[in-house]
Amino acid sequence: MLQRSFMDNRNKTAITFGELTYSYEQLRDRIKRVANGLAKRGIKKGDRVALMLPNCPQYPVSYFAILSLGAIVVQVNPSYKPPELLHILNDSGAKGIVLLDEVRSVFQTIEHDTEVKWAVGVSLKDSSDFDKLLKDERKEPSNVAIEPKEDVAVIQYTGGTTGRSKGAMLTHYNLVANTLQLAANHGEKNGDSRVLTISPLFHVNGMTAGMNLAFYKGGNIILVSRFDVEEVANIIEREKPTRFPGVPTMYTALLQYYQQKPFDISSLNFCTCGSAPLPVEVINKFNSITGVSIAEGYGLSEASPTTHRNPIDGLQKRGSIGITLPNTKAKIVDSTTGEQELSQGNVGELIIRGPQVMKGYYRMPEETKQTLRNGWLYTGDLASVDEDGYYYIVGRKKEMILASGFNVYPIEVEDVIYKHPAVYEAAVIGVPDPYRGETVRAVIVKKEGSDATKEELLAYCHENLSSYKVPKLISFVEELPKTAVGKILKRELVEAEKTK
Repeated sequence: MLQRSFMDNRNKTAITFGELTYSYEQLRDRIKRVANGLAKRGIKKGDRVALMLPNCPQYPVSYFAILSLGAIVVQVNPSYKPPELLHILNDSGAKGIVLLDEVRSVFQTIEHDTEVKWAVGVSLKDSSDFDKLLKDERKEPSNVAIEPKEDVAVIQYTGGTTGRSKGAMLTHYNLVANTLQLAANHGEKNGDSRVLTISPLFHVNGMTAGMNLAFYKGGNIILVSRFDVEEVANIIEREKPTRFPGVPTMYTALLQYYQQKPFDISSLNFCTCGSAPLPVEVINKFNSITGVSIAEGYGLSEASPTTHRNPIDGLQKRGSIGITLPNTKAKIVDSTTGEQELSQGNVGELIIRGPQVMKGYYRMPEETKQTLRNGWLYTGDLASVDEDGYYYIVGRKKEMILASGFNVYPIEVEDVIYKHPAVYEAAVIGVPDPYRGETVRAVIVKKEGSDATKEELLAYCHENLSSYKVPKLISFVEELPKTAVGKILKRELVEAEKTK
């Protein structure tokens, strides 16, 4: 897929990173050199190599160099602490690691407890080990026979928001299929895409919807290593991206910034949102104020990741994750046995079938059997489907709150809370209650300068929610715990409740 883009877009810009730019020809040259350097370090087909980098040019270069050798990329969050890193390196059996120099000390604390043979450091400012790889001779790496449906390209570890991370094995076929599915969902011409890529490439959404899709289309990825709302606003004005695959917290921050200090966002043809549900109120406000549409979708690490999307050039239903991508099937089944398909409008577990669905979890056969059943991927998400085939996520099975015998879906409550003018962010969780079994707690970040009280928020909820859905507990915090991609970590909020 990438070789075709090299041929068709040789002199076009492939990567922009601050003041640096790389053409497709320059990208191709760097990938060859790094592949040869890794081969000299003993990397061959089937070996696992960890990438522990933020968004930077060295990431796609290393990623495709590893794949060109038939080796397997192990995605690692550079903010991981020693125990998290140790688990992933040992679980994957990584033979080498390419990492940011700034986090080398984290690796060194656990290095001797792993099978890792070598580490290559990357610096975003000075010369580093990585530069030595780039000095390798520019010869074509040996061709490696790939069986697309069987050979694993990436081990993508789940975020760990519900416990121990599991390594989803994504094959070459999975990744190419999902890239083609996404390409069919929007109408940008090949070579025209300028993709603002802030979502981390080590996350499955940034990898596919940002990097892989952009390169397939012969586009330019504008890499940003961290999200700072003012900096991003300046980048949008300066670099004029045409597409932005973001996550809810980014859109929330950009909306608030735009309301205070409008900036030129007119270059964006459309935005997409994944990782977590985006409150309808944020979508409506963002669209009406900026004039740019956000097409919400759905995916998960186990599906490379995208399975659903609101059509870019078709009917978009706010609050919906849209329709299935081409060649993807979905059903709503009862959440107890997972066997009975439910009719339209009923809530059950969302299950998925398609070419983007993973091969399984690495070295976890029992977990694989639980998640992949009869060719279907059981997502663990509760959803419904309407008469037009548009799907709606209600929440995680494990997050559903059972209060006095009633099912309370956090997203319903959150959507209402987000409509209050004082609310910047909110998360709703269930906490133990001796009378109701569970009760509803809302954890809220107020907008700067707001003096709204708990009583005011409670009164607002009573006006807009059935009584059993109204939070019985409300707390205000300065910020909510999040993953590296901006997904709110409700598990940490639940654990914090247990310590009170």
